[in-house]
Amino acid sequence: MQAFVVVADLQGFAPAARKLGSSPSAVTRMVAALEEHLGARLLQRTTRQVTLTDAGSRYLERARRILADVEEAEDAVEGERTRPEGRVVISAPMGFGRLHVSPVVSAFLKRYPDVAVDLRLSDRMINLVEDGVDLAVRIGHLPDSTLVARHVGEMPRIVVASPGYLRARGEPARPSDISGHDTIQFGAMTAALDWRFIEDGQEIRVSSSPRFTTNSSDAAVHYAEQDGGLTRVMAYQAAESLKAGRLRVVLADFAPPAMPIHIVYPTSRLLSAKVRTFIDLATEISDWHFR
Repeated sequence: MQAFVVVADLQGFAPAARKLGSSPSAVTRMVAALEEHLGARLLQRTTRQVTLTDAGSRYLERARRILADVEEAEDAVEGERTRPEGRVVISAPMGFGRLHVSPVVSAFLKRYPDVAVDLRLSDRMINLVEDGVDLAVRIGHLPDSTLVARHVGEMPRIVVASPGYLRARGEPARPSDISGHDTIQFGAMTAALDWRFIEDGQEIRVSSSPRFTTNSSDAAVHYAEQDGGLTRVMAYQAAESLKAGRLRVVLADFAPPAMPIHIVYPTSRLLSAKVRTFIDLATEISDWHFR
């Protein structure tokens, strides 16, 4: 279509080829293919000049509008790649999203007035493409997938208990001591009840018989604060209670390696400015390397 418009404007295949950076024969083939596709002759060709047919004149007017729309659309996409604008959909785990992703979103909206954010907090593992999500924050080792991942932090799992409970029951010195303690199980209801540790360089699993089981980290932490026993949570989930002295970390020397935190997105090809700048801002203003 573009070749046809240039030929019509310059009234010849040779000058059109020079403008398009192609050969006259290639431009001729493109226009011939367009005519074959339309089932109509657009140009009258003589040895001395090229003129429009009636059908060509009508088609030229519409072709100009179509090409202008295409150029405008390409300019808009190019602008989005260089200037953050439009709607960005972000997914994050419920608790971590509320405490640590939401502040980044607030700063993002303040810094870039042309963007809008849809923040979806859920502990369910979603499909980014099917759910129309631009990027997601994920804690833990990623399964093999076509997603692109950027490592942005680490999250240890810790065992905590209240000072009052530890005074009454004693502090466990080794993972095997857990069997003599009350425990609080936090996690998915289908999760195994054993806790992982590293002892003498080897991974070990210690079974627990929890008195209280919940899928809410807030409930597990609250009951631990009430001298309910030992619970194992992610570090950020107990951070406020640890800082206030309501809980203490135990068995720290036996903790397994921290879980990675990633921001994942469907592809790195032609990554939009709104996704790229959110990731950059998250790493700029947030410290997600938990200890």
